[in-house]
Amino acid sequence: MVLAMAIALVASAIIIGNMPNQPVRGLYTQVEINAPPERVWRELTDFGAYPQWNPFLRVHGTAELGNHLLVTAKPSGSHGMVFWPKVTAAEPGRRLTWLGHLLIPGLFDGEHSFELEPLPGGGTRFIQRERFHGSLVSPFWSYITNQTGRGFREMNQALKVRCEQH
Repeated sequence: MVLAMAIALVASAIIIGNMPNQPVRGLYTQVEINAPPERVWRELTDFGAYPQWNPFLRVHGTAELGNHLLVTAKPSGSHGMVFWPKVTAAEPGRRLTWLGHLLIPGLFDGEHSFELEPLPGGGTRFIQRERFHGSLVSPFWSYITNQTGRGFREMNQALKVRCEQH
């Protein structure tokens, strides 16, 4: 009986999460870095060095199209979340995007992207954004905007410092 109820709950969440009228919500942050996009890309995709500078993410894997990564996102002062996204774009010096799901697609999906735009004078505009959709996004939106948004900003600042010092 408990198993049947659990299956019904998950099936309902999948159906609701995949309905076309589900809202898509997003976070957007940016920072200007006084370093060329190639240097920013090198630091961004050197996942092994993240413990030295990145206060928000730990990533295992390689930034190559189609690869799956093991990502732990832990904004300061909060609990971490582990997920296994698939790299959907990897354009060196330009963009890295992955798509992850919490447990199963349709419950809580996030498309996370890092974009690097060259600036006059050799700098880079670093954009970190995520689009969320699924049946659990609305109930957790306050947490996402507060905690995850803080993690984005902290990572952006740490990446800026790292790139400008190297």
